[in-house]
Amino acid sequence: MKKHAIIPIFIPHRGCPNDCVFCNQRKITARTSSPTIDEVRNTIDTWLTTLGEVPTVEIAFYGGSFTGLDLDDQSSYLAIAKDYKDRGIIDKIHLSTRPDYIDREILDNLKAYSVDTIELGVQSFDDEVLRKSNRGHSSASVYKAVALVKEYGFEFGIQLMIGLPGDSLDTCIYSAKEAVKLKPSLTRLYPTIVIDDTELLEMYRRGEYQPLSREEAISRTTAMYKILDDAGITIMRVGLKSTDIIGEGGAINGGTYHPAFRQLVEGRIARDKIEPQLDRIANECIGARTKVDIFSSPEWFSNAIGNNSENRKYFEEKYPELSIKFRVDEHLESAEFTVSVK
Repeated sequence: MKKHAIIPIFIPHRGCPNDCVFCNQRKITARTSSPTIDEVRNTIDTWLTTLGEVPTVEIAFYGGSFTGLDLDDQSSYLAIAKDYKDRGIIDKIHLSTRPDYIDREILDNLKAYSVDTIELGVQSFDDEVLRKSNRGHSSASVYKAVALVKEYGFEFGIQLMIGLPGDSLDTCIYSAKEAVKLKPSLTRLYPTIVIDDTELLEMYRRGEYQPLSREEAISRTTAMYKILDDAGITIMRVGLKSTDIIGEGGAINGGTYHPAFRQLVEGRIARDKIEPQLDRIANECIGARTKVDIFSSPEWFSNAIGNNSENRKYFEEKYPELSIKFRVDEHLESAEFTVSVK
């Protein structure tokens, strides 16, 4: 049974006056009206009919910077969610916003409407990356916002992007480590996508920005994932869904976007853990092909094999002296692997 369900309510970019280089939402919003009260209720009711038995259900406001809306507009939307929560129909209220749109007046209002979780679009903790991305705030705004959110007792999350202008493996690792220090309840990792109607597209055309290759995106995201996961922080999402990309046809570097990007990253983590064990066995092999079993938990079985069998192919090519089979061991934890010789 599914343990957690989110009912997404998309609020267009009306709450954000900024124009980050990677975002086209201001132009999209000019053609998109905000949902009415009735439309929000209809969306919630429709989702509720599809969820079945789920222990935890959240209403989540996405699509821009929710707390950048006028307080009256925030309250109108939040009152709907609070009504469902007060009646015991949903369990949590969740929203996303910018770090520089957090202050005591805003948090007092969110508390009054029983909001549970605030996701902050941090994107990077490196000030030069933030400047080149035209985020409109520095890392100081992040630390200030997190301190206030913690003071008020909200659960909070941090969203990070990989491959922004000026970004590097070092700045990605730095951002992941800084996020760990702040102890968020959840994180999301998004490789940067170049889409239509953005300054980033123009920077690419002028030769001022080079999108990450798929391999670069995987390796950087893998490094960040390991840091966050080792700290026990929930990683809610890795990579964008196709429905998250407005005008998906505008992606310049096709290697950066992949519909199963999370599996690419978790498959790389699996490979990194399995490979040293296979190296040891291969070094000890003499003569005929050695039969080897690779065991993983049920949850990580597909990651062990890899997206499109990438790991299987990689291991078969690197270790022709080994006859490898992938098996499930229900006693293993997620991301735990053992290798044994038959």
